[in-house]
Amino acid sequence: MMGKGSVNHNTRAFSAKNVDKERSIYNVEFCHKSIKKVYHELFNEALERYNAKQKRSDRKIDSYYEKIRQSKQEKLFHEVIFQIGNKDDTNVRSEEGQLAKEILVDFMQDFQERNPNLYVFSAHLHMDEETPHVHIDFVPFIRNSKRGLDIRVSLKGALAEQGFRGGTRGDTEWNQWIESEKQELALVMEHYGVRWKQLGTHNKHLSVLNYEKQEREKELQELQQTITSSREDLLDIYDRQDEARERIERTRERKERLEDEIDELFATSEELHSDTEALKETRNQLLSDNEELEKQQKKLQRELDKMVESKEVMERNIHAYDEELRWQLPEPGALMSAKAYRDKKALPLLEKLKELVKNLTIKSVQLAETVKRLTDRVDTLESQVGYLREKNRDQQDRIEELEEKETNFEYLKDYLGKSEVEGIVEYARSKEQADREKERYYGRGR
Repeated sequence: MMGKGSVNHNTRAFSAKNVDKERSIYNVEFCHKSIKKVYHELFNEALERYNAKQKRSDRKIDSYYEKIRQSKQEKLFHEVIFQIGNKDDTNVRSEEGQLAKEILVDFMQDFQERNPNLYVFSAHLHMDEETPHVHIDFVPFIRNSKRGLDIRVSLKGALAEQGFRGGTRGDTEWNQWIESEKQELALVMEHYGVRWKQLGTHNKHLSVLNYEKQEREKELQELQQTITSSREDLLDIYDRQDEARERIERTRERKERLEDEIDELFATSEELHSDTEALKETRNQLLSDNEELEKQQKKLQRELDKMVESKEVMERNIHAYDEELRWQLPEPGALMSAKAYRDKKALPLLEKLKELVKNLTIKSVQLAETVKRLTDRVDTLESQVGYLREKNRDQQDRIEELEEKETNFEYLKDYLGKSEVEGIVEYARSKEQADREKERYYGRGR
């Protein structure tokens, strides 16, 4: 039978009127754990994983124990009671009662192994009532759940994972599982030489009213199981709806991010086009500047050639002063006076030399000025060349950056599809144009 479950009663923390306290020492405790600790052990890690995925704080669960305790769909734990015979044919004081105790102890040895999805935290065999029976309290759970915690409480799911699939109203997962455990108990009984006597008419001695009442209680229990299953299915639908809403929200957020990225890439594309035009103009200007520099360099080279030529002429003239007779002071004649020599020979030569020195001085100054001017010009040209080279490097870096952005734009077209990207770009352009029209309209209104 399925009990409501009272751990305090099972552990004899309190004793009912039908309990013989003197015989309580013969009871058997298979296990007894705090149910709260069991919940921590079973569900804490799953609870942490669940809460970590929640973006809304109101969807987080502080205590899974409290959530199930207050739930109308699930129970904190379930209890099942197995008993052999009754107080008349298997009384605890009889040999049959002692044999029933041994059978139930043996039956319990493999119960947990047979039922890996039913965590048994309390199990007690009572020998202080009229008939030996065992109370088994367990928490049913499932793993890899698609809704709620990935490890969560579910009686229907736990039994389904153990292979019991519900059919008609009278053939629920619970009824299939109970029948299976009865068969296991019958096998243990046979090992001890006890056969299950399935009377089938064991209720005939009850009054018609009591029998009908019992049948109604059975139907009510089956109906409760069906309601529980339906509630679980409904909760599953609600959770799937929540998951669908979350997926839709994530899809919407992803779409908005993609639209933002496309807007940015569209702006980058426009910037790329504008910068490309600017780069063309800059390139043409650089070519023009290079041509001008080449012309100036040729002109400067011609002037330098002239300077070299002037220098060579001056050097030849200097040699001429050393060698030519007209620049030599003649020897005085034997009968020429000093005054006559000075007036006729020395002074005219001196005047010629003065004129020559003056002309040379003027040419030297002019040459020095020309050298300074050309040197300044060379410095200016070198500075311009350096500036243009730096500007050319900057433009080259900018070209590489724009080429990278253009490549990213092509990647996006490959990923989303050319038509999708073009459609979004067209939408962005239309939106931008509409914004400009709106701004002009309101601007005129102001």
